Amino acid sequence: MQIKQTSSGAIAFCDTTPSSISTQWFTYDYWQKLSAITGSSKGRYTTWFVKPDTAETGEREWVLRHYYRGGLMEKLSKDAYLYTGLKHTRAVAELSLLELLYGEGFEVPKPIAANVERSGLYYRADIIIERVEGAQDLVAKLGKSPMSEIQWQQLGACIAKFHRRGVYHADLNAKNILITDDKFYLIDFDRGEIRTPSPKWQGANLERLLRSFRKELAKLPTLAFSESNWQSLMQGYANP
Repeated sequence: MQIKQTSSGAIAFCDTTPSSISTQWFTYDYWQKLSAITGSSKGRYTTWFVKPDTAETGEREWVLRHYYRGGLMEKLSKDAYLYTGLKHTRAVAELSLLELLYGEGFEVPKPIAANVERSGLYYRADIIIERVEGAQDLVAKLGKSPMSEIQWQQLGACIAKFHRRGVYHADLNAKNILITDDKFYLIDFDRGEIRTPSPKWQGANLERLLRSFRKELAKLPTLAFSESNWQSLMQGYANP
């Protein structure tokens, strides 16, 4: 990972990212002027899909995400965080974790760059990752069609692979799991970290995922999820 100092902070970027990267790349207006915005994903806030210059980056799309606070802290500040050093910022920490996992062959998006802009004691941040081609999140997938028992087992084995490595995902939920024709991917590693494997946090991770499936099922009763599906997932988790 390389660091480029900017007038208001710093950009951290991976070795395969063009060194011409600038703070403009982390703004909606920049991509809009280039007519390079290809879509968006709307949750509490909007994440943008952009198409960079293929001469420098290849044919892949990128995902641009700004960091926003949640919970009670959101009422105090929507997107400002206390600055305690560049490597401790949420964007650079997530980029570093993704770089490690991607390099080890884990099913995560390819990391591109992170931007940190300081203002006194606080900072705001953004991250760019590569979009997983042909993927949809599990809620979108299960809202349209079911997964096979084998796929549920494969999902369990995928999560077990991360857990054996000690990868803690702070928000493991159905929308943070992507599925393509032949693979599952985990996304959004904000506040994620490498921990010593432990049944306690691993079990809590799985319980969080189960709660998210049940929550989505309550919102959409036709969602293709059942307790037997969860048992298949756990079977794959226990016997990866």
